[in-house]
Amino acid sequence: MGDWYVIGNIPTFIEKGIWNAKEQYELNEDGTIATTFTFNEDGPDGEFKKYTPKGFVYDEKFPSNAVWGMQFIWPIKAEYVIMHVDEDYTETVIGRSKRDYLWIMYREPDMPEERLNALMDMAVEEGYEREAIRIVPHGE
Repeated sequence: MGDWYVIGNIPTFIEKGIWNAKEQYELNEDGTIATTFTFNEDGPDGEFKKYTPKGFVYDEKFPSNAVWGMQFIWPIKAEYVIMHVDEDYTETVIGRSKRDYLWIMYREPDMPEERLNALMDMAVEEGYEREAIRIVPHGE
């Protein structure tokens, strides 16, 4: 499952102003997904933060592994919908039915601008507001 760098997002309250955001996923033996979310708060030298939510695949009725519940605090599981993964498994777009949060992720901290723009266009076509999407800076 591996490392994914958050390149752009419509941020949750803990993600406002983040830098160097990265998510790491690992499949547990019980089928849940161990997740580690790290970032610097409010700048490249900001306080380092780490969260370890657990993911649960929900779409058992129509199996695609694309609908998850992400649990930061028990018993709440936030919806997490994989809207797009490319054939090479190098880029992904994650959203929610409410269109309130969005994550554009890539296997490297720098995504080619044309791909980022194409994924932002895809999100807009799905009902997300382009003005709400924030580019997440990476680097020192």
